[in-house]
Amino acid sequence: MATVRKIEINPITRIEGHGKITVHLDEMGNASEARFHVTQFRGFEHFCKGRDFREMPVITPRICGICPVSHHLASAKACDALLGVELTPTAHKLRELMHMGQFVQSHALSFFHLSSPDLLFGFDADPAIRNVAGLVEKFPDLAVKGVTLRKFGQEIIQVLGGKKVHPWHSIPGGVNRSLKPQEVDAIRTLIPAMKDIVREAINLAKGYLEENSENASTFATLETAYMGLVQDGFLEIYDGDIRLRGPRGRIIDEFPDWDYLENIGEHVEAWSYLKFPFYKPMGYPHGSYRVGPLGRVNACDDISTPEASEELAEFRKGTEDGIVHKTLYYHYARLIETLYGVERIEELMEDPDITGSDLRVTSTELFPEGIGVIEAPRGTLIHHYKINESGALTGVNLIVATGHNNFAMNKGVEMVAKEHIRGGEPSEGILNRMEHVIRCYDPCLSCSTHAVGRMPLHLEIFEADGSLRGEVTS
Repeated sequence: MATVRKIEINPITRIEGHGKITVHLDEMGNASEARFHVTQFRGFEHFCKGRDFREMPVITPRICGICPVSHHLASAKACDALLGVELTPTAHKLRELMHMGQFVQSHALSFFHLSSPDLLFGFDADPAIRNVAGLVEKFPDLAVKGVTLRKFGQEIIQVLGGKKVHPWHSIPGGVNRSLKPQEVDAIRTLIPAMKDIVREAINLAKGYLEENSENASTFATLETAYMGLVQDGFLEIYDGDIRLRGPRGRIIDEFPDWDYLENIGEHVEAWSYLKFPFYKPMGYPHGSYRVGPLGRVNACDDISTPEASEELAEFRKGTEDGIVHKTLYYHYARLIETLYGVERIEELMEDPDITGSDLRVTSTELFPEGIGVIEAPRGTLIHHYKINESGALTGVNLIVATGHNNFAMNKGVEMVAKEHIRGGEPSEGILNRMEHVIRCYDPCLSCSTHAVGRMPLHLEIFEADGSLRGEVTS
């Protein structure tokens, strides 16, 4: 049937960045097609060319104010590769500590402030209360705990990097600041309370999923492959090999970060600035996969810290192959990773290397290409730099976490639209369900819109009276 009407949700709320959803209705008023559009374009890949590569760990955090640490660290790793150096144990662990702080603060923001209003009030609740302000009014203790947990992660970032947002700590070959014993003691004393907050949040998420098990089973649920970093099979978010696991639990592939171009391609659609990464040997769209919390806990065999490992076993209960496909379980997986982050911070506080003074390795050699891969809170993040003999950038490629989930986000929005929009005006609650599909993935749209080569751009200039003065298409 032909499309006779279009519904638009613009903007999508309680996510980072600018995006919209369009739903096309047929003659019967049923949803025939739905798409998630990313409507902003940043272009860091282009305007970084010509810069000295040593500037990149300071430049790239400006891609985003939500996850600057992720870009800071991925960039620093790419610069390490350009120098051909291996970090000292202290530098490696200090970087990992900042990364754990980033995971804790970002996951706390996503669960407590962006997603929990839907879970606590319901998808159909009045939007006047189904928000952060409503959360503070009705669940003040929970709201404070969410802020407290996020503050814990942010203060670790600030201690090391000087600022909570856009820190400067990692440099090519190492870090520029050590951790003092009194700072270790201050972090250590907060850990028991942070664990309690995460445990309470896990119980909240599990309670919701159990009480709404039928909805959780069908809500935008799709069977895909899953991707994440692993080290000896364990969950790894700073430094490991890239693993792709199939929907039935079989390991499809596992490869080092420098082989990413042999395995990951990027499909482009004209209606979105966000690309669609896929596993090259399987092609697009069959090679689409999911990343982020659900992707990582499905890709790994286990988690190295005790409580998170125990919770992962609970997470997998009832599955035949250990794989959980339910999209609403992203929230549960996110909190398991938060628990891992707090536990790993505790381990690092007990490691004597963390207060070491051997912070940097230098090199006079330059390699023509450097690749840095880490797990950002939203998924696998890849920085790939090419330089000339003087160290100036000749090429930059960024595959950002959110992009990996683009296929799944679009498919999930379409599934919810086709299930609920039938023969009439969709309620606000139905529209909110489509938005919540996107919130499950916690996308960071400012991070994700970059381009290799040319992107279509249509610029229109209007006079004060609204008339079109001119337009440019490239």
